[in-house]
Amino acid sequence: MRLFIAIVLDENMTDALAEMQDDLMREGIRGSYTRPENLHITLAFLGENDEPEKVIEVMRDVPLKSFSIKASGTRRFKDMVFANIEESQELHDYVKRLRKALSDEDIEYDRKKFIPHITLVRRATGNKDFPGQHEITTEESMRVKGISLMKSERGKHGMVYTEIGYVRAF
Repeated sequence: MRLFIAIVLDENMTDALAEMQDDLMREGIRGSYTRPENLHITLAFLGENDEPEKVIEVMRDVPLKSFSIKASGTRRFKDMVFANIEESQELHDYVKRLRKALSDEDIEYDRKKFIPHITLVRRATGNKDFPGQHEITTEESMRVKGISLMKSERGKHGMVYTEIGYVRAF
């Protein structure tokens, strides 16, 4: 099964991001908008993995102290539009420890540099001036209270993400 470890967003954050998406639509950005229930921050993309129990055990072994994150503004990268996550040393430190623990247990994951973001639109087209003078500046904060192991499957209407494990922060 296709797996990733993520921060699932609370309702207030999801609502704020949906407002950002509405603003993007009004700015003329077209594309494949991420459904609100699929908005998240990926900490480690594992890809095909048939040992979710082993992954959950690693997640449990890496202490996670609750911290806050803040989404602020948008940026465009290639054909995608992201919500920025403001710099958080706690987030970066945790991801570094989590990825090291995955490596120590020989669990494969995508080793691209971690850049915290939330994907709002894929295959974005329209409004070549965006971002820039039309920057969407919605801001929202949330407390990270845990991390989730997610399964990703292609459904009838796009990707379906299902939580199959959760580790609570202390």
